[in-house]
Amino acid sequence: MDSKANSLNWFDIPANDINRAKTFYENIFDIKMDKQEMMGMKMAFFPAEAGSGKANGCIAQSSNHKPSTDGAIVYLNANPSMDGVLKKIEAAGGKVVMPKTKINDDIGHMAFFIDSEGNKVALHSQN
Repeated sequence: MDSKANSLNWFDIPANDINRAKTFYENIFDIKMDKQEMMGMKMAFFPAEAGSGKANGCIAQSSNHKPSTDGAIVYLNANPSMDGVLKKIEAAGGKVVMPKTKINDDIGHMAFFIDSEGNKVALHSQN
């Protein structure tokens, strides 16, 4: 890896119930996620433009994916503002555990939530 490469290439957010997790993320972000099975894993993919060079990821259900509030934290893009996403989390089956918090003027804001599967996940937005 060098300074011109993305430090994140891909992420998996673990799920116990792929359909419940897919519905949760589709609801809070107003997106459609494509579902697929490969290599013994059930996966639902966040929208992405192929070949864009931007990091992307999915929700994954398998024996190797165990939801947790401990460990690495993935920050999902909630630009231009996370306010709308935060308002939907509890109704979708999650829980906000750290409200929108200003990091600084240059970096923007962050928040933490527990998703429908029990993962601690973060949001980031400029506003």
